[in-house]
Amino acid sequence: MHISIGPPYEAAIKRIIEKGYAGNQTEVIRQAILAYERMLEDEELMLVHWAVMAEVSEIDAKKTPSCSIDEVKKLLTC
Repeated sequence: MHISIGPPYEAAIKRIIEKGYAGNQTEVIRQAILAYERMLEDEELMLVHWAVMAEVSEIDAKKTPSCSIDEVKKLLTC
């Protein structure tokens, strides 16, 4: 695969290699892809956390009804 990413990115790749963080351009790209994937996963986890916290706040404020785990189990076995 051959890609053209432009001078600013090529310069960044060169600096990363010169600093010894990667041995070649392919390593830089692989590391960047894995780091981006981790960042996206972290963002997804953060969004889920925020949603759960919002729901907990609603339950604590008595705006959303709550039920016990036994009640949930009964609903799921029907």
